[in-house]
Amino acid sequence: MVQIRVEYFAILREHVGSAHEALSTSAATVGDLYEELDRRYAFPALGRLKVAVNDEFCDWSTPLQDGDMVVFIPPVAGG
Repeated sequence: MVQIRVEYFAILREHVGSAHEALSTSAATVGDLYEELDRRYAFPALGRLKVAVNDEFCDWSTPLQDGDMVVFIPPVAGG
């Protein structure tokens, strides 16, 4: 288990009802973490999300480490 902080932006923040949370997880990668959180919150279908760990964009297979800060960034719509 690792202790991490997750930051939510835009529609994810609205859906979860919080901008961030600290949690303990057994997820090995950021992709595993997203699946775990999706089971908990039933995220809306958003297309291609970006993910960053410790302020750096990364791949969904990036391993999680104790103390990481993970940010899920949904696509931005505008006009």
